[in-house]
Amino acid sequence: METSAIDRVRASEFASETTYLNTSACGLLPRSAADAVKALVEDNATGRRQGAGDHATVVAARDAFARLVGVGPGRVAVGGSVASHVGLVAASLPPGAEVLAPTGEFSSVVSPFAVRGDLRTRYVPLDGLADAVRPGTAVVAFSAVQSSDGRVAALDAIRAAAAAHGARTLLDASQSAGWLPLDAGAYDYTVTGGFKFLMCPRGTSFLTVTEEAQETLPVLFPGMAAAEDAWGGVYGPVERLAAEARRFDEPVSFLSYHGAERSLELLAEVGVDAVQAHATALAARFRAGLASIGHEAVPGASAIVAVPGLGGREPDLAAAGVMVSARAGNLRAAFHLYNTEADVDRALDVLAG
Repeated sequence: METSAIDRVRASEFASETTYLNTSACGLLPRSAADAVKALVEDNATGRRQGAGDHATVVAARDAFARLVGVGPGRVAVGGSVASHVGLVAASLPPGAEVLAPTGEFSSVVSPFAVRGDLRTRYVPLDGLADAVRPGTAVVAFSAVQSSDGRVAALDAIRAAAAAHGARTLLDASQSAGWLPLDAGAYDYTVTGGFKFLMCPRGTSFLTVTEEAQETLPVLFPGMAAAEDAWGGVYGPVERLAAEARRFDEPVSFLSYHGAERSLELLAEVGVDAVQAHATALAARFRAGLASIGHEAVPGASAIVAVPGLGGREPDLAAAGVMVSARAGNLRAAFHLYNTEADVDRALDVLAG
């Protein structure tokens, strides 16, 4: 029988010692990514390299992420956290600008706007977000997939409403990139934490910015990485910033990006469409199994499954070696390329007692 790319990658790259259904919190590291990080640690410990890491791995990770989300690398900035990327967008807004977001949105997406104190932040239920865009809305900030319960936003409708009212869109793809196909060019900004479904080490984060939106973002933390000629900007003020989104780069953790390069290569090998089909089929099996034992999950076709009111079972599952999350009272399980039907059934067995 022919072996799929997912089967090959699962066999060669993953060896979880648990039933791991917690990718929404943190994805498993592929072996090759872990090996790349270990090799760099050893090089730094033994003095075998000049410098803390290889800038070429950052370039490779940027290029790989750009291909994954359908934009050119000139639209991608790298960094270490979603909150820092959102902070650039928040800093670009004039006092009094309105930011619209879903009620209960993840903190990193909304806090940089809220803490400014001179912006108008408005929150509405996710399913009413498109209808709530109005004249004067400056930015619609939202996640493609909600962290708390896995709901997928009405992406087309929200984009259309924002365009109709001249609002910019900021999409957080941290809970979707890697399993849900993303056209980053359809949004003014996207932000993505790499340590979930992209399976990168924590400390990798990507910002995409359209060429038009790049003209309005401030450069808040320019180091040598933000210079057009990075090695020409080592001493003294940066004389000329990079012409593309790289001018918004943060200094990065080489350990994280050495691993990220390998993780993103693996995703490209498998393909996001294949991951989506695999992960959502497992999620559907889990939802059906939950219904059979009397538990109703949040409906939908997401790779993330949440069961309201069942968050208290997370310790029981952990004790049985089934790793999930408790979020906002929900039991949250997430399915990725390294999961199997046996993982689904194991979780259901524990929940059924």
